[in-house]
Amino acid sequence: MSTNRLIYLPLGGAGEIGMNTYVYGYGPADKERLIVVDLGVTFPDMDSSPGVDLIMADIAWLEARRDRIDGIFITHGHEDHIGALGHLWPKLKRPVFARKFTGLLGKLKMDEYGLPADALTIVAARPHVVEAGPFKVQFVPISHSIPECSMLIIDTPAGRIVHTGDFKLDATPVVGEGWDEAAMRAIAAEMPVKVLACDSTNVFSTHAGRSESTLRDPIRDLVKGRRGMVVATTFASNIARLKTLADAGIAADRSVCLLGRAMKKMVTAGTEAGILPDFPRTISPEEALEVPRGNLMLIVTGSQGERRAASAQLARGKYLGFELKENDMFLFSSKTIPGNERDVLKIMNALSEMGVDVQDDAGGLYHVSGHANRPDLETVHQILKPAILIPMHGEHRHLREHARLGKAAGIAAEIVVNGMMMDLSGNRPQVAEYIETGRTYLDGTVLIGAMDGVIRDRIRMALNGHVMVTVIMDEDDAAMGDAWVEVMGLPEQGKSGAALADTLERELTAFLNTAGAKVLRDDDKLDEALRRVVRQITVEEIGKKVEVTVVVSRLSEG
Repeated sequence: MSTNRLIYLPLGGAGEIGMNTYVYGYGPADKERLIVVDLGVTFPDMDSSPGVDLIMADIAWLEARRDRIDGIFITHGHEDHIGALGHLWPKLKRPVFARKFTGLLGKLKMDEYGLPADALTIVAARPHVVEAGPFKVQFVPISHSIPECSMLIIDTPAGRIVHTGDFKLDATPVVGEGWDEAAMRAIAAEMPVKVLACDSTNVFSTHAGRSESTLRDPIRDLVKGRRGMVVATTFASNIARLKTLADAGIAADRSVCLLGRAMKKMVTAGTEAGILPDFPRTISPEEALEVPRGNLMLIVTGSQGERRAASAQLARGKYLGFELKENDMFLFSSKTIPGNERDVLKIMNALSEMGVDVQDDAGGLYHVSGHANRPDLETVHQILKPAILIPMHGEHRHLREHARLGKAAGIAAEIVVNGMMMDLSGNRPQVAEYIETGRTYLDGTVLIGAMDGVIRDRIRMALNGHVMVTVIMDEDDAAMGDAWVEVMGLPEQGKSGAALADTLERELTAFLNTAGAKVLRDDDKLDEALRRVVRQITVEEIGKKVEVTVVVSRLSEG
């Protein structure tokens, strides 16, 4: 009996949408050689992570075993799959592999953080094979909402794994490679597929997915029928949609201008990679300001309500000299990601107040998903006939429904969430152990742990307000003058009608004048006592138990 095992461990992306980070291993238990698939991010919200810039997986488990990592493989260029590369690679320092377009985006990220670009190797698609320890990996072209997305074939001594990444069945995706059923059947015919780790995002969508190319005529007709300025937003990475929108603008005799750094970066990378040879000519923002409104189309970033993106800036007034007016049209050629509804609606309503005609995706008329729907997932199951199905890339309800779908077809399926290490060596997946997983926050320019307390303290201050108390003690452990209070994030007046800061200073000074020597000479006891006084007063005056910082300064003798 073999002493080696085949393991799968999601550190992010299983039980959530975003932050995709998956690990495969083969070898003796606790000594497996490892490969990593994707290093992605998710995005913060003001409720749970105020002030945070990005969220990524906690890779402490991987970092402790980095000498066993034989490669990092990036399936495609979406931020939830590649966005953490520049932040987490320095912790791993292992070779990275990606196809050309994805690799160009990855090299930009490496360069942005001063990391060696040669750590990332650009590789060709199947049949090219990357050998990484006991793994032989092939990149299989598949359609998605970004060009050059790849499924991974991961051949191991224990059998073949197909890791789908994000995908849809689109034979005519406008830009990039389409769905190739014959190629999938060839993969299944080569050898049995032991494990299918599969995208679960659209498992609840019961109709077959639609092609990106079906949007061309509806969008062209919509733009042609407008008289004022037309503005459209979509995901910056969806180059095919950018081309469809730009083509519609040109067909309506409009000059086209791209607004947003991410959008320009994607078009540039697509052109450089050779997958976007015929993108329509665009003009600069300076040139666009000279074009009559009825002859101009802006394609802008910010489809998800991002506060600093062009869409939000236009909704707030002027942006780079552009100002929307009555009878202009703003098209959201996108679907709102769950959690972003409030921000997107805020922009839509602000635009409506300006008299702008706001057009959403119209139930799919102006947007199609980049993920496989339920019938498409069933098609892939039927073609590849895996022995084991591991649903991934989805919230728990998606994983559960996808596992149910697999079991109904006679496939051994398991719900695997972040931190569950699965032994895939046998005929059925077995839990090998549970790994402690968490999140890493990019807070400004610093990486911090979710359990470090920084965000917890920030939330407490946001909810409860903050009081800083300063007292100066002399050589005899007596207070010199009154306590001084600075109040932040709290009402100026309390229930008594007096200024809250004045009330606090009066009560704190009274306490200092009557406190015993044992308290006054001990900084810890004094700190605790002053906090107690502040919280007692604020509860009485404003009904809040505030956050308190106490600063005690002592004058030394001589």
